[in-house]
Order: sequence, then structure tokens, then C-alpha cells
Amino acid sequence: MTDIDAIRLNFSPGSLMLLNAILAIVMFSIALDLKPSDFRALLRTPKALLTGMVAQFLVLPVLTFGMLLVTNPQPSIALGLILVAACPGGNISNFITHRAGGNSALSVSMTGIATSAAIFMTPFNVAFWGNLYEPTRAILRQTTLDPVSIAITVFFMLILPLILGIMVNVRRPDLAARIRKTMQRISMVIFIGFVVLALAANWSFFLSFAGAVAGLVVLHNALALSGGYLTATAARLSDYDRRAITIETGIQNSGLGLVLIFTFFGGLGGMAVAAAFWGIWHAISGLALAAVWSRREARR
Repeated sequence: MTDIDAIRLNFSPGSLMLLNAILAIVMFSIALDLKPSDFRALLRTPKALLTGMVAQFLVLPVLTFGMLLVTNPQPSIALGLILVAACPGGNISNFITHRAGGNSALSVSMTGIATSAAIFMTPFNVAFWGNLYEPTRAILRQTTLDPVSIAITVFFMLILPLILGIMVNVRRPDLAARIRKTMQRISMVIFIGFVVLALAANWSFFLSFAGAVAGLVVLHNALALSGGYLTATAARLSDYDRRAITIETGIQNSGLGLVLIFTFFGGLGGMAVAAAFWGIWHAISGLALAAVWSRREARR
């Protein structure tokens, strides 16, 4: 297990640029569903949105920290879980929320707003919780974690495509309607294909160490889903909104996590394996939860 902190996965600068581009396309396709009026409507009745942001950027990091204190994993794995918890909701959360019969408008808006907030909240949460947890503090001290550089990375990879997608939907709704579904399907296929190829290039590492992180990732994801559900329940939100917040909290943007790991942490093995396994498992758990929830209509 100690070797996992020493390995660096095979991931070229060209591959990193390609992953950036793919995530930008995915974000653009999601933004084609958004209009400024969606955000204004949520701001008029902000309870569900604020509850989702609390679950995403406060409850999940707190639960992650508590889990690490109990399980005491290898430092690089622990930092990978902290980083995943600090990322905004994942791009497939909107699709899964729709399948689950939850509030898709809330889900899409939460993805957009959480992505925008990630410019500040992701580097803050990584630095705060990573330094608070003693085993990961040494890794952060050896790493140049520049919040401005992270903000720039998030802006060009997620925020700019978000803005462009909304602009297309506002100025050319006919075009947005024609390309929306096709763009979303193509971007997800490309993203999944890229993940498969990246895993194939590092398959020996993944086989060697996936077992060490599998249980931790499953537990972490269960805590994320539970944290979102319980936070929404405590806020007395409807089942319709509760489903969206649960999925948004349990489906993390592990693709962004991988970009940050390879950009700022040199592809540190434990971090990368944890984020990669998250990317696989959260899709499985999210779709399974959606299949259960879809059997009955959510109360509004």
C-alpha cells in the first residue's frame, strides 16, 4: 500500500489538454438547457438552491473529513477523496436526476451555480481540509497549489463553456433545441471513451491499487448521497427537490478532479486512482438509485 503514494500514472500533456476540451464540451452541452430566467426563478425562491449548495460545499467535506479520521487511509488516497468532495456536481447528475423523477431544473441550475462557485470553493476546501487533516498536510506543503491557477483552469474548462451555452440558448433557441440532445449524447460518449482509454494506459496500476480504494470510494459515495438526502430532509424540502439535491451531492465532477490532480499534483497515484474509481462508481450508484426512485412519482 505504501507504493501507491510513490507512483505517477501515465498521462501526457496532450491527454490533459484533450480531457480539458472534452469537459468543456460536456459543460457546453449542459448549458444549452439553461437560461438566465432559470437562475432568477431560483433566486426568488432560493431555499432549495441554498440547501443544495450547503450539502455540496459544506456537508460533504465535513463528512469526508470525519470518514478519513475513522478509516485513516494512505495520504494520497485521502487527499484524492478530499479533492473529489471539493469539486462541484458531476455532469451526468442532470441525466440521472431526470431518470430518478427529481427536479431536473433544480439539478441543472445547481450544476451551473456550483460550477461557478467552484472557482473559489474548490481550492478553498482542498486547502482547508487538506491542511486540517495531518496525513495530507505534507503533500500540500510539497505542492504549489495556486488558487488563481485553479480558478483559471475551472474558468476555461467549465465557466466559459457554461456562459457560451447559455448565450446560444438565449440568442438562438432554435439552434440550441436542434443540437442539445445530440451534443449531450456525443459529449458523454467521448468522455466515457476517453476514460476507458486512460484506464487502459494505466491498467496495471489500476488493477494493483483499485482494491485498496474501492471500499473507501463506495463508503464515501454513500456518505455523499446520504448527506445530500438528509440535508434536504432537514430543510423540509419536497421529495421532488430532495431527489435532485441527493443526486447532485452524490455525483461529483471527478473529471475536473483528474484534471486538477494531473495539473497540480503530477498525477499522484493514490489521488488519481481514487478519482478514477469515483468516476466509475458514482455512475453505477446514481443509476441504481434512479432506478429505485423512478418506480414511484416524487411528491411536489
